[in-house]
Amino acid sequence: MAAAQDGILEELRRLRARVPQLTGALAADADGLVLAQDTPGVDPAAVAALTETTLALAGRLADETGQGELRELLVRGVYGYVATYPAGPAAVVTLLAQDRVNVGRLHLEGRRAGARIGELIDVPATAANTAAATGAAQTPQTTTKAPAKAAPARTRAARTPRAKPADTRATATAPTVARTTTES
Repeated sequence: MAAAQDGILEELRRLRARVPQLTGALAADADGLVLAQDTPGVDPAAVAALTETTLALAGRLADETGQGELRELLVRGVYGYVATYPAGPAAVVTLLAQDRVNVGRLHLEGRRAGARIGELIDVPATAANTAAATGAAQTPQTTTKAPAKAAPARTRAARTPRAKPADTRATATAPTVARTTTES
């Protein structure tokens, strides 16, 4: 796992180099434990634990409102952003950014880093599966995930065409005043 942690830390550092407005980055597992971090001036254990709790609540909110599975979480404060992206099925990447960051770029780079870190985390699991296939001992791991709640069907009523308003200038029935002049 040490090799994976080194790779994760290197990816976090490369991410901070690509997005200069990042003030911190960390990767944590599903239990809120820090896998790797580059967060100067911030307690990474507290951020990881709060991220895990916040993701659980945000996931419930997305589920209850019929928005489907949570993909990312973005919090904006007065001084900047906290963004969280999945890193494989069992980890997340949390990024801290200044208020002047380009949010589109933050999302793009955060999603890419999450995918790469997810692959790094998955490598030891793949190696363990290979060892099991060759007859080596393996510690069994079971991960249970609660079944997803079915999203309610979303329907929209058909739009009815609006009647065009009548042109009131042409059809206004104002009294007509006739003037007659007599010349002498």
